Amino acid sequence: MIPHLGIGTHRDVGILLVDDHPAVREGLRMLFQAEPAATVIGEASTGAEALALAGDLRPDVVIMDIEMPGMDGIEATALLVAMLPQIAVIVLTMYGTSDKRARALAAGARAFVEKNQPGEVGVAFRQVSESLRLWMR
Repeated sequence: MIPHLGIGTHRDVGILLVDDHPAVREGLRMLFQAEPAATVIGEASTGAEALALAGDLRPDVVIMDIEMPGMDGIEATALLVAMLPQIAVIVLTMYGTSDKRARALAAGARAFVEKNQPGEVGVAFRQVSESLRLWMR
């Protein structure tokens, strides 16, 4: 288990990937392998699985698909943020409607990115990571 970001620490930011498509998780994993100061510490294919893993792994950042069977990413985000208030959730979607964006942000997501813009995932991650580091000082 990776400890949380702490005062004066410079360890990697722990990431939990949540998407029901293995190929998407693989692409995200590859994206974060190239990202300095990032380590994928777990993967989940459902919202319920994400909640269980987050409780055990205590990630700093969760990359959350919005469309999943069972519990969707918005509901999972709200439950994650309630369970671990310090967690930063970045919500991903294929279709970035303003309604979905508003709902995701209201649920506690720190960023909302469309999957067809993979470079934006990295940008959102760096912004969220920096805010985590500043908050923990």
